[in-house]
Amino acid sequence: MNLFEGTGVALVTPFKNDNSIDVEALTKLVNYQIENGINYLVVLGTTGEPATLTKQEKECVIKTVIAANKKRLPLVLGIGGNNTAAVVEEISQTDLSDFTAILSVSPYYNKPTQQGVYAHFKAISEASSLPIIIYNVPGRTASNIAVETTIKLANDCKNIIGIKEAAGDIVQAMRLLQNKPEGFLVISGDDMLALPMVLAGGNGVISVIGQGLPKAFSSLIQLGLEGKSAEAYKIHYQLMDSIDMIFEEGNPAGIKALLSVKDICAPFVRLPLVAASKELEAKLSDFVKR
Repeated sequence: MNLFEGTGVALVTPFKNDNSIDVEALTKLVNYQIENGINYLVVLGTTGEPATLTKQEKECVIKTVIAANKKRLPLVLGIGGNNTAAVVEEISQTDLSDFTAILSVSPYYNKPTQQGVYAHFKAISEASSLPIIIYNVPGRTASNIAVETTIKLANDCKNIIGIKEAAGDIVQAMRLLQNKPEGFLVISGDDMLALPMVLAGGNGVISVIGQGLPKAFSSLIQLGLEGKSAEAYKIHYQLMDSIDMIFEEGNPAGIKALLSVKDICAPFVRLPLVAASKELEAKLSDFVKR
């Protein structure tokens, strides 16, 4: 599945000031990624605020991205949740013909045991006609997917092809790389650790900062994949402050502020999130100018 080697981005959902979806800005955002070296796009990942979108709005986002993409890049669709039956039903009722894989976040809030996490993803695997990338982000779900659970899923479910690993734990990432079956993808979900993970043998990243600074970030990941660590780290150190900034007041408020500075979309988010402060926007603007 080398389609997912390199830099993917978890697209935001741009909003207008009346809270409606900004289709024109979303189209502009997709083209900006394609024109600046991004390798694949993730639609309705958690950065896209799907928790606050209606079914009709999700369909609008999907339709807009497909139309803008024009089959130029592989598309990954985010379908996840903490109700296994509902996730299975959504997969069965969604037209997946334009997508290459599903990204599914580990169940949040419920705090399942590792046995529960395994059973959840096994049920999703059995329901899906597409390859699945599981998503581990314990900082948001309050539940870590243990290395042993991931490896068991990789061995038992042939359409579970990889993990987006965002535990922020480089040792856990290295143990995944050490023990994974041949061909199983280990993709960073943490922008700050993406390069170290790639240099350790990972396949790339599904990034947030990447959609704001796609050319630079995709370049550093490609250099990492080529083993050119000195050149890659030079870019990494230039971008580190921006990574801190976009998460300073939460995601996706920070990345939307950066995209606003770059005149790609407005900074609006939906409650319970609020837009980034003017102070953060000014810091991001200064970073971009520099």
